[in-house]
Amino acid sequence: MRDGSNGSEETAGSETTGGAAGADGRRRELTVSLAVPEMDCPSCAGKVDNAIGRLDGVTNAALNPTAGTATVTYDPDVIDEDDVVAAIEGAGYEVTGGRSGSDESGDDTEGGTDADTESGGVAVAPPAEVWTTARAKKTWLGAGLVTLGLLFEFILTAQNPEVASVLGVPFTLADALFLGAVAASGLPVIRGGYYSARNRSLDIDLLMGTAIIAATGIGYFVEAATLAVLFSIAELLEDYAMDRARDSLRELMELSPDEATVKRENAETTIPADDVAVGETVIVRPGEKVPLDGTVIEGESAVDESPITGESVPVDKVSGDEVFAGAINEEGYLEIEVTSTAGDSTLARVIEMVQGAQAKKTDTERFVDRFAGYYTPVVVVLAVLTAAIPPLVIAEPIAVEVAGYGITFAADWGTWFVRGLTLLVIACPCAFVISTPVSVVSGITSAAKNGVLIKGGNHLEAMGEVDAVALDKTGTLTKGKLTVTDLVPLGDADEATLLRRAAALERRSEHPIASAILDRADRTGVTDHPEPAAFESLTGKGIRAEIDGETYYAGKPALFEDLGFDLSRARAETDGGVVTEGDDADPPAGDIGPSEFAEGTLAALEREGKTVVLVGTATQLTGAIAIADEVRRDSKRAVERLRELGVKRVVMLTGDNEGTARAIAEQTGVDEYRAELLPEEKVEAVRALQAEYGDVAMVGDGINDAPALAAAEVGVAMGAAGTDTALETADIALMGDDVAKLPYLYALSHTANGVIRQNVWASLGVKALLALGVPLGLVSVAVAVVVGDMGMSLGVTGNAMRLSGIEPESFE
Repeated sequence: MRDGSNGSEETAGSETTGGAAGADGRRRELTVSLAVPEMDCPSCAGKVDNAIGRLDGVTNAALNPTAGTATVTYDPDVIDEDDVVAAIEGAGYEVTGGRSGSDESGDDTEGGTDADTESGGVAVAPPAEVWTTARAKKTWLGAGLVTLGLLFEFILTAQNPEVASVLGVPFTLADALFLGAVAASGLPVIRGGYYSARNRSLDIDLLMGTAIIAATGIGYFVEAATLAVLFSIAELLEDYAMDRARDSLRELMELSPDEATVKRENAETTIPADDVAVGETVIVRPGEKVPLDGTVIEGESAVDESPITGESVPVDKVSGDEVFAGAINEEGYLEIEVTSTAGDSTLARVIEMVQGAQAKKTDTERFVDRFAGYYTPVVVVLAVLTAAIPPLVIAEPIAVEVAGYGITFAADWGTWFVRGLTLLVIACPCAFVISTPVSVVSGITSAAKNGVLIKGGNHLEAMGEVDAVALDKTGTLTKGKLTVTDLVPLGDADEATLLRRAAALERRSEHPIASAILDRADRTGVTDHPEPAAFESLTGKGIRAEIDGETYYAGKPALFEDLGFDLSRARAETDGGVVTEGDDADPPAGDIGPSEFAEGTLAALEREGKTVVLVGTATQLTGAIAIADEVRRDSKRAVERLRELGVKRVVMLTGDNEGTARAIAEQTGVDEYRAELLPEEKVEAVRALQAEYGDVAMVGDGINDAPALAAAEVGVAMGAAGTDTALETADIALMGDDVAKLPYLYALSHTANGVIRQNVWASLGVKALLALGVPLGLVSVAVAVVVGDMGMSLGVTGNAMRLSGIEPESFE
């Protein structure tokens, strides 16, 4: 993998200016996304950036080496797409695919190369046929020639005749084979070095090309051929490893089908998904993927939305429900009205954000780039000094013993030239520089496949370092939807009667409590509730209406206390919260007697954080209905698991009342709760946690909790699928409403940080050891290439791929 330190500090998003304004005074701009598979490291991106930067008319260039893509915005009045492609290829990198975007007015444009490598306007490098490319064939030829050369040079010496003489220097058959290997495997390296020199990039192509030319020029054919072949093999292996790293992004892109069945003029026709317009109707049969975001207008089915939300359980969809591109229709027939084009679907935005996230450098990556900027030139200087100084100062070989090993410091130029050559090979910090980006790619794409959108490597790193997690209550720990939890009928009334009268009263109300009661009535088959008359809302207390000629009330216990009911026993706290049996006898006729509820009944419901609604007339209670925002099934286990993974404090922040907050806190097991908070008070709570514990992650709905999400080191939005605001504003978005993804997110981020540290220090340590061993004659050119370049690059890539194996835990 070509690498180095002289790429721009931020190769992705690097900008250059130029171009001219259009006739209307505005600059016309086009954007093209190009697949550049061989641009697979920061130094490669640096060369491309330098080449594009010299073009007049380019206004922005976003280069993503981990995805192998270049997105360039340019002024079409000054240059065209062919100029951009020519500049990239002039830097030594082939453009294999891409497609033009749109101008600033949004008009579609023609042009672009092969678009097979992209979906919805998002480009990605195509799969590479690493082992059958022209470069691979030249490498295998070179390897064969080196093998034969070594055979004649060291084993079949009697069969190694002189075949030519140049300037009096004899050339044997082995020398000819070595030169052939240099020509076959070394010329592509030298060509890459030429482009690096032309673009003023001190990278491994330049260093290796220089080393091959120098070794060949002074007659060290064995070293030159070995270096050329081993480095070429290393390049192929590393290209293969990077291609495997890009597979996870391709898998995301393949989730959405390329074609859609559209219903036009009562006939079905199959067309490319990109050609379907908003408002058209697409047909999705059992087993097919939903091609575009839309709303179900006919049919019902269970739909597997795991590609988007990570939720493994299919979701039932009926008319009016939203569906996402990439979801799989399990069993029924669906007709869907399209609400977004292929390029604007939720899945397309996720893919685009994942690509953008890979380009955002972590603090560790910035440190590595800065360090590499010093490391490479320093080691190059040491290589030159190693080759030049010792022969001048050592008159005779010096033999010393170090830790039981005999080491000879030679006096000849040839030995020290080879050692300088070896240091030159070690000078490029390939594995060191790629150690962080490949880990970020693996972590972010793995998260995306499990329904977690991480908006940048910096957020991946930050989430793994949080000390406290602050959780909003509504919609995070709870479902965010009021539900009837308890029905307590009195006297001759049963649950159906209680529900019937409550539903009749609530039919005219638009309060969320009314929706919960009506929903429970519908689900239990109580649909014969009468139409209320003389409906009246009693502000702050409840409602009143006539049902079958009699006035009924529904509302807070305080409303019925105002009517004359004595609810003191029902609202009294009992020891330990245990409800005891009360007097259930009917009150005397015409007399408003004591409550018919068992002692402490209402108090117990309120203590559990439930809202109590009483139903009855001015003289007789029908019963009580308890309503609550239900705690998510996995909330308690998720909180426990966060603590087990190392989070110091888990805190609930809510604007709800003290009683409800206390009840939810007890059910979920959070360490503490803070209730009745206004949005600005949530921000203060986050800052207090930061002062006490350190880094804080705030988890909320992405809209109402926006100030607190922004104040925290990491803002995590719940249920972001289909919510543009949450997708755009959150640092991390949980696409579904699964709170169980929080421990997975923390574990993934924490592990990613560990992998990054392992990769950085292992690659740096190996390079340092090799560099120390070179002057002592303990490290050969072959060892430097195989261990220091190829071995460590493959090692850090393989270690990073471990992140793709981390899966969300099941709390079943």
